[in-house]
Amino acid sequence: MLERGKMDRGVIEIVDTESLVPKDHLLRKIDAAVDFNRLYEMVEPLYSEDNGRPSVDPVVLFKMVLIQHLYGLPSLRRTADEISANICYRWFLGYTLQEETPHFSTVSYNFRHRFTAETVDQVFAWILEEVAEAGYLSPKAVFIDGTHIKASANTKKQIKAAIPAASKHYAKELMEEVNADREAHGKKPFDDDDEPPKPPKKCRDNTSKKKLARRKKEKTRIVTQSVTDPDCGLFVKGEHKRQFAYEAHTACDSHGFVLETVVTPGNVHDSVAFDEVYDKVTKTFPETETIVADSAYKTPHICDNKPGRLQGIQKRSQDLHKLSLQRAMPPLQRLRKNRTEAYLETLRRAGR
Repeated sequence: MLERGKMDRGVIEIVDTESLVPKDHLLRKIDAAVDFNRLYEMVEPLYSEDNGRPSVDPVVLFKMVLIQHLYGLPSLRRTADEISANICYRWFLGYTLQEETPHFSTVSYNFRHRFTAETVDQVFAWILEEVAEAGYLSPKAVFIDGTHIKASANTKKQIKAAIPAASKHYAKELMEEVNADREAHGKKPFDDDDEPPKPPKKCRDNTSKKKLARRKKEKTRIVTQSVTDPDCGLFVKGEHKRQFAYEAHTACDSHGFVLETVVTPGNVHDSVAFDEVYDKVTKTFPETETIVADSAYKTPHICDNKPGRLQGIQKRSQDLHKLSLQRAMPPLQRLRKNRTEAYLETLRRAGR
């Protein structure tokens, strides 16, 4: 027999949010394991003591961002909407069923204008301390890799901008090393075809204006820059697709915990950002014995300066990589898949 269900939407019941949250909910486990009161010590200097309106609890702001990343919510606006409608999220933040939750702009403003980069670094270090005390951190082997994260920038809104030319000493060092190795094995050295031949002196224009322009041109290069987000960089995804993006260069331990991360424009090569990641990791974790990286990091500069720790995953057949492999990274082993990839895949999904 067909029976229409009751629509008791206007029924008033006396309940507590504690009873509505499942006992095995992830947020219950996090709330029991993490002492969020540590955050107050970190942000207290950033708040006024005796004037201004009462602020939103800073722990609530950090918890909202945590919810966003835990559940893969695409934006703070969407996160605020979900928190307002989700009982478990409200319980985690300490809000009642009818209490108004913070607006997304409040969260955004605080993370842009109040919480500094040092604050975020302190929180990051605190999390790693908790992981280390629990016995899960293993920084002896560190895995470094990078991934592109799509920027919120339209490729049609772009300009050409002149920026300082990057130094090409890596390429020159590599070519010198390759040629020395080829000569040692009785082979003819390569010609440096990348360096265009200088025009004859009689063809040069010696006027001061053009000479100045030529010198200026030698020190700068033209790049495509986004109008809406000039900090990102244009890179080619696959064979044809071009998009503005950032690149997150990340170092993880063997358990997948993020030890350090450096964010650069998407057109910055992995090897350029390696030094900063490496220096930060080895300074914070001097017990690091092995750095595992793929062939994107196999340059003479990296191999010559970090020979004791650097290991590799892949080999390439080109002469430019053979030398680096033979000289600076013995013994090479085919190590297991980079532990950073799970974290990087999360970043890719968040950037979509």
